[in-house]
Amino acid sequence: MTNTRAREAIEASDTDELLRIVDGHCKARSWDELLALRALCQEAVTRGKQLWGVDEHIQYRLALEAPAEWAGPAVSEGGARFTLGPLPEVAASNKTWAELAPHLSPGPHRMTVAAERILRGDHPDEPTPLPPLLDWEPSYPLATYKPDKVETPEPKRPATGPVELPQSVEVVEDVESEHALADLVEPWIDQSNGRCQTVSVEGEALDAIAALGLPSATLAQLDPPNALAVMAWTAASGGAHGRRRGAAAGRHTAWWVVSAISDLDWPAPPDEVAAAANRIRWFWFDDGSPPGGWELRLALDDPELGLAWAITANDVAD
Repeated sequence: MTNTRAREAIEASDTDELLRIVDGHCKARSWDELLALRALCQEAVTRGKQLWGVDEHIQYRLALEAPAEWAGPAVSEGGARFTLGPLPEVAASNKTWAELAPHLSPGPHRMTVAAERILRGDHPDEPTPLPPLLDWEPSYPLATYKPDKVETPEPKRPATGPVELPQSVEVVEDVESEHALADLVEPWIDQSNGRCQTVSVEGEALDAIAALGLPSATLAQLDPPNALAVMAWTAASGGAHGRRRGAAAGRHTAWWVVSAISDLDWPAPPDEVAAAANRIRWFWFDDGSPPGGWELRLALDDPELGLAWAITANDVAD
């Protein structure tokens, strides 16, 4: 049973002490004790104790470290707005679909766990918004969760070379495509300190970069898998302070960008998304800004349509 030390920490709202107790239960793999501690914290919250953060941290630790019979219910519960990442991704990062499936309730969290496991080479017997990984896709960047942090290595940025930007360009209105590109960085903008600019033009990628108002830039071409990886990593991220959406959401948003740019009906058949991704020319550009924080500088064009688009976005910690 939860001991006097924990009860005293709860009454004192001593979150540091409670987190030490949580660490001890996790190290000892005392999951019943951890659940009992969580119940006491939840009861204390109803009495005005500011322990909701400890409650969510316990839910996170269950999803991450506990066996599936404890992790699954923690994920199915939902909530946990302030954990290091979405709990379906947290649990899927180190437990298989076969382990988790019997303990997940029907609903969106179950589907998201399945989508996350697909990215890790699993084959869930569960409907998901996108199909299993296809041979034209990259190995999408995946997060590694730890008790006190999450590691999200980004795709390697290519070395860029100087280019000459055109002096005049023809800007066009393509609201849907620009909204799709902006969706890649929505948490950076809506929940953090991020800034974003998108543009659509007639012509090629260099015309789109010039339309952003840049006096100069350097450029490198990306192959389609690398472009998808860059977009998926960006869309999965929460930026400096935003809520991480997860790798499955990142893949979904990358597919949506390709579909919107190419005027495909959504959801688009995978073969049409593949054809569009390979027809589009993808570029990473550098505008000379000092490196740091979260950055996306992507330009693309469709030779068949004679149109091009660009997005520049960044986010920094306070």
